[in-house]
Amino acid sequence: MADRRRQYDDAEPAAVSDGRLRLCAATREALDPDALIRFVAGPDGDIVPDLARRLPGRGVWVTASKDVLARAVKANVFAKSLKRNVRADSQLPDRVEQLLEKRALEALAIANKAGLVTTGFQQVDELLESGTAVGLVQGADAAEGGREKLQRKFAAVARAKGQKTALVTSLSTEQLSLAMGRSNVVHAALIQGGAAQRFLNEAERLERYRSGSVTSGAAGDVPENTSNLKV
Repeated sequence: MADRRRQYDDAEPAAVSDGRLRLCAATREALDPDALIRFVAGPDGDIVPDLARRLPGRGVWVTASKDVLARAVKANVFAKSLKRNVRADSQLPDRVEQLLEKRALEALAIANKAGLVTTGFQQVDELLESGTAVGLVQGADAAEGGREKLQRKFAAVARAKGQKTALVTSLSTEQLSLAMGRSNVVHAALIQGGAAQRFLNEAERLERYRSGSVTSGAAGDVPENTSNLKV
């Protein structure tokens, strides 16, 4: 493992300052790896997203933003970084979004199988009231009234207990239902557990990619005032 890690380090651009940062090939900004997506060239020369950071070969790091990736493709930064002819398809930004979405939904399915997810408006309301919920998940197409009622309760209970909260509103009701194998999943809440945290991390990564924000995402704090919240 140590030998493989040394080879990886030799193949990657030098880390910046604290040994963890990577340089975005498009913006030239040094960022934590969690704020970027790694890409490698496949055997056929096509650029492949390496979301799990496990593929062999020299990596090209790009800020985890759909807009930045689109600019990277247009500017041909992959060929410049790898110093050889490679192909980055114009549909790459959309494909990465689909892959991030798939990872989030798969993580939600695992959390549900682990017994960490509660669904149904009343059941979610009761779980939020108990103060044991660590995440609130609502379909992007959920009705505004019910959505905001649960969000306000979640924020109030968490504030009273001095707890952090996470809100996910980037997935549709249909997607949530398919992931959990249930019909009409509009509202869901998660309790603490490794699988639940993994889902929240994946959901945040997806939202950051869509919004272009490096520091905030779908699994961010629930706002105290949700009257203008857009999903």
